[in-house]
Amino acid sequence: MPEGSDIAIELRLEAVMDGVLATGTASAQATGECVRCLDELDENLVVDFQELYLYAEAGEDDLSLEDDLLDLEPVLRDAVVLALPFKPVCDPECPGLCPECGARLADDPDHTHGEAIDPRWAALSQVIDPDIHADIKE
Repeated sequence: MPEGSDIAIELRLEAVMDGVLATGTASAQATGECVRCLDELDENLVVDFQELYLYAEAGEDDLSLEDDLLDLEPVLRDAVVLALPFKPVCDPECPGLCPECGARLADDPDHTHGEAIDPRWAALSQVIDPDIHADIKE
């Protein structure tokens, strides 16, 4: 998500014995790139969250109320980050990019290159003149 983008939140706060239980749903627009072809992706992301904010001083992994206020940012950040795809793709069948020239294969499915030359002999192809080579074959 771009920094400063809006997040829509539906939130329910319940007073429980130990604190305040915050339950809700957050909706945001996620942007990124396809890991195969580097096309831009825009995806609507919807995540559910539930967290208990303690009245008393919280431990290391717990959250607490601060002057009757609760901070939703760490809860929302964790929920959204965990919901993001690890390797986002524009299409499950995306062929990606050509490993030799970087052309997007979805735009040109018949994209090919000449026969691969063994890298150990590649320097010789620059030395040999194709016209001389044709005379030697004959």
